[in-house]
Amino acid sequence: MELIATGVAGTLESGDILVEIRKSNRPGISVELESTVKTLYGQTIERVICETVSALGADGVQVTATDKGALDCTIRARVATALYRACDATDYVWE
Repeated sequence: MELIATGVAGTLESGDILVEIRKSNRPGISVELESTVKTLYGQTIERVICETVSALGADGVQVTATDKGALDCTIRARVATALYRACDATDYVWE
């Protein structure tokens, strides 16, 4: 997937996550995470974000996420939506 813009998905409501994805000048996936549960689940949240971006075939991506206690399924959905928006893609692959 080729990023052409910044993609945003989610809210700052309790139980949700706000995800912003943009193109990075560096290869790989960079994650900046703010979370009310970062101490307990920060590594898991970052892993879910990276796995989702990788599964969709994106590279050179910077992800900024503000988590308010979202479940893994919500994190995956928000990351996928933000990534599709950043690529202006409509060929969705939903599981």
